[in-house]
Amino acid sequence: MHTPFLTEKNVDKTQRVARIFACVVSLATISGAALAQQVTGTLGSPSATTTLSGKQLPAPEPAFGGVIKDDALQSKPWWPPRVVPPKGAPNVLLIMTDDAGFAVPSTFGGVIPTPTMDRIAASGLRYNRMFSTALCSPTRAAMITGRNHHSVGFGVIAEQATGFPGYDSVIGVDNATIGRILRDNGYATSWFGKDHNTPTYQASQVGPFTQWPTGMGFDYFYGFVGGDANQWGPNLFRNTTQIYPWIGHEGTLKMDRSDPKAEIWPVTGKEPSWNLITAMADDALDWMYRIHQTDPRQPIFIWYVPGASHAPHHPTREWVDKIHAMHLFDDGYEKVRERIFANQKKLGVIPQDEELTPWPNDLLTPWDKLTPEAKKLYIRQVEVFAAYVAYNDHEIGRVIKGFEDLGKLDNTLIIYQNGDNGTSAEGGPEGTFSEVAFFNGVRPPVDVQMKFYEAWGTEFAYNHMSAGWSWAFDTPFDWFKQNASRLGGINQNMVISWPARIKDKGGLREQFMHVIDVVPTLLEVTGIAAPETVDGIKQKPIEGTSFAYTFDAANAKEPSRHKIQYFEMMGQWALYSEGWLLSTKVDRAPWDAFSAANEDPLNNQVFQLYDLTKNFNQSEDIAAQHPEKVSEMRKLFVEEAKKYQVFPLDASVGARVAAPRPSLTAGLSELVYTRPMTGLPQGDAPYLLDTSYSLTADITVPESGAEGMIATSGGRFAGWGFYLLKGKPVFCWNLLDLERIKWEAPEALTPGEHTLVFDFKYDGLGVGTMAYNNFSGIGKGGTGTLKVDGKVVATKRMEKTLPIILQWDESFDIGSDTITGINDADYKPPFPLTAKFNKLTIKIDRPQLSPEDIKKLETAMKTKAVAD
Repeated sequence: MHTPFLTEKNVDKTQRVARIFACVVSLATISGAALAQQVTGTLGSPSATTTLSGKQLPAPEPAFGGVIKDDALQSKPWWPPRVVPPKGAPNVLLIMTDDAGFAVPSTFGGVIPTPTMDRIAASGLRYNRMFSTALCSPTRAAMITGRNHHSVGFGVIAEQATGFPGYDSVIGVDNATIGRILRDNGYATSWFGKDHNTPTYQASQVGPFTQWPTGMGFDYFYGFVGGDANQWGPNLFRNTTQIYPWIGHEGTLKMDRSDPKAEIWPVTGKEPSWNLITAMADDALDWMYRIHQTDPRQPIFIWYVPGASHAPHHPTREWVDKIHAMHLFDDGYEKVRERIFANQKKLGVIPQDEELTPWPNDLLTPWDKLTPEAKKLYIRQVEVFAAYVAYNDHEIGRVIKGFEDLGKLDNTLIIYQNGDNGTSAEGGPEGTFSEVAFFNGVRPPVDVQMKFYEAWGTEFAYNHMSAGWSWAFDTPFDWFKQNASRLGGINQNMVISWPARIKDKGGLREQFMHVIDVVPTLLEVTGIAAPETVDGIKQKPIEGTSFAYTFDAANAKEPSRHKIQYFEMMGQWALYSEGWLLSTKVDRAPWDAFSAANEDPLNNQVFQLYDLTKNFNQSEDIAAQHPEKVSEMRKLFVEEAKKYQVFPLDASVGARVAAPRPSLTAGLSELVYTRPMTGLPQGDAPYLLDTSYSLTADITVPESGAEGMIATSGGRFAGWGFYLLKGKPVFCWNLLDLERIKWEAPEALTPGEHTLVFDFKYDGLGVGTMAYNNFSGIGKGGTGTLKVDGKVVATKRMEKTLPIILQWDESFDIGSDTITGINDADYKPPFPLTAKFNKLTIKIDRPQLSPEDIKKLETAMKTKAVAD
């Protein structure tokens, strides 16, 4: 920003300068984007405002324009003008749901009612060719930066980060977010819901907080950090402080697991009165009203990204009952798919002559081949998912109603995107009562899952649905989330309204768009320029293309301005180029995360080719007819991949979750804690999987005895705990809520000082084998020994251990237990330690590969490569 320096001689020119500024602005507006600064009021007065040129953020301080004499009475004060957005800049509500494919909302033919999305579509526009990256963190990083996901370090989710520029999960300082740009230009900015763009090793209260929402330009954050969260009791933050607002609203639900042979474990009692889906809508409304009442003139920007409909599917019982009463899914997933397909044609959101791809009988059991027990379970799974979707859409409607009640709706741009990728199939063909099991390569059979039938959707399940429903919810496309080469994984839809600007109510737009196009669109409609430098750092160019041109009915059929776009996710890739789509044939189902990875994902592929101008849903592969086009587009993909940091390609999935990455505990073999603490996330917690370790606790028991948690990591669905139960030392491993192994002392501790030790000797080679595309070193067994004051009191062998991860939305706690406990049968959180905590020492002895081990692994890898 440049403001003329006003001396004593020209101070009387202030009013004239302001009028000149205003005049220039009134004559220099094109497509709503101001080409000059806009000034209101008298420069130097407390009420003066200005817009920015936008080249530099933050804007340089203007030169003092007043008069300074020896005394204040002879001097003239001068205040820098307050920065505001260009006149008429809209409020922005940017909404994106989670893990929802094209056919989820009723707006685009789905059977799940989404009346809020329907209303936005009816008052605005529908878009059927908005593309994602096929996975959560990457899509979100691309959407808030306007750059491709590899360009900003998010080639995969944060939990799979590796040490390459395109994959390190760090949004670089040369990639300012839309939050930062709008905030520095006078917007009030906020982020509600899921933050999946903070590196796992920066998610603790130690910080740094530069990669948290508040460090990336969002003045207010209310949500959870990570891929997903228990909606009944999440790892929730307000800005950077962890909060527990559900305490006092827990309800009285109980799950009776006393009979291990029972077909269904009964759940009784009243559910909690607090759920994050409602709570975040409440908090967003509170924030909106607070901003409005403080300064009704200030435009607001809300990035609203709920956890729904990512697993765990946690709707309220009210919504489950509503959906159950509709009997939407009783005839099975193939019939639902056909019904959705017919609805889509009726609504005109897909071509009338389109044909469905075949049902994958070899991958997903046809409905009529399922057992009655499986059908009952799968219907329960999908009804809970549908309830979660409908519940979330309802709460989004409350937020939109807030804009209406404040009189702001007319000049509010609402972008409501359905899904950050296709519907998730990570529950596997059978679904799962706990998604944590999937991330450890475990798929519980139907009879085990039926035990959780009544618990589905409650705090006692971390539930996901059968992939058969996921396939149906991606209609008219096929495949799922993670599959970057199939439209089922990447072709989303969205609706947009802006009453003051968009007049083609209910119109359909079919231009190719990508989530990187959102930022340039917002910059165009707000009249704000992309900065050249931020904090003195030159910025990378915005890589997306504005789609604001589609807001006008005259441009409804204009060709897409986004001409070329690559896609890549875990070794599967595609390239779009002006209607053509080159795709690699899917070689891995999303639930197959632990097989050896394709070692040459660039070339070791079956290539497919589609003309999307004639074939909307990839049902007709024409690669054989156009070999020259396939060759051309393969070369073009390499060019794009080099340009946007896509190399090195890596087809591994589960291995990357356990890959070494920075952490506050990385490289340490001994950790010492001398006072209680809670809330250390898994990314910075001691990692006790696939290794030998020991925990030594020094405590002092009072005369009255003691109980409580000494240390724990994880929660109800996977983790470990070291605690006193009725005075007796206990170490417990929770293996995915399927099995619990306990070491327990026979007697309660006497008053006085005690040293408790749990020592575990691991049998396997450890995570090092995964560097050789080999999983043989992880998840092996071992022997645990519990000692009290040097005496062995319990020894037990574990035949298997968790191979990859604990429950990620639970923390490492000392002295008490937050959120959920390791063993509901033993205690309920917070279970504070009533003994005096003196010290906890954790020693880790990770297996090291010998030269002989390495030679064998290299030989096995080469042998497999030759066989492939």
